[in-house]
Amino acid sequence: MEFSQVVFYFFAAVLVFAAGMVVTIRNPVKAALFLVLAFFSAAGLWVLLEAEFLAIVLVLVYVGAVMVLFLFVVMMLDINLVRLREGFGEYLPIGGIVAVLMVMEMAIVLSVGFANGRVPVPHPAGYSNTRELGRLLYTVYAYPFEIAAGILLAAIVAAIALTLRHRPESKYQNPSMQVRVKRSERVRLVRMPSEKKQ
Repeated sequence: MEFSQVVFYFFAAVLVFAAGMVVTIRNPVKAALFLVLAFFSAAGLWVLLEAEFLAIVLVLVYVGAVMVLFLFVVMMLDINLVRLREGFGEYLPIGGIVAVLMVMEMAIVLSVGFANGRVPVPHPAGYSNTRELGRLLYTVYAYPFEIAAGILLAAIVAAIALTLRHRPESKYQNPSMQVRVKRSERVRLVRMPSEKKQ
């Protein structure tokens, strides 16, 4: 067995363990930390598969931004762990069925891939998967890429519009009123006699 295969199986085992801990552990903060470990393991697998750009994007975007934000939200919220544990057994049969189906699908995909005997072709010395990904995104898949960007932009605008509802209990600033303000409306000069030292 080659060294790359040993590293692959090590990262795969860590990934499976971390993913299992994410869905089975009861503490949400620990679950988020195990999800960070799962992301790092997946990034290691992508580096082995010569997808360095996707690996670094996974680490920077998901681990560096999304998971840190999620961790802060989980730590700031007052989550009732007793209530969380109440509905665990209720969804266990459905979750088990979904897990078995996913394992069967992965087994089918892997068996078909190994049965064909595909051997990865080594890339030339000057090959860059980042350049290749950019070339595909902006030439072959330019229109789907732009459509996805438009959908994401619409989702961001909709999320902002939903959160900016007028609430009577909230205080708002009116920039046009702040710009038109005069000194006499804000500042009042008061003359007071000076105090004498005794």
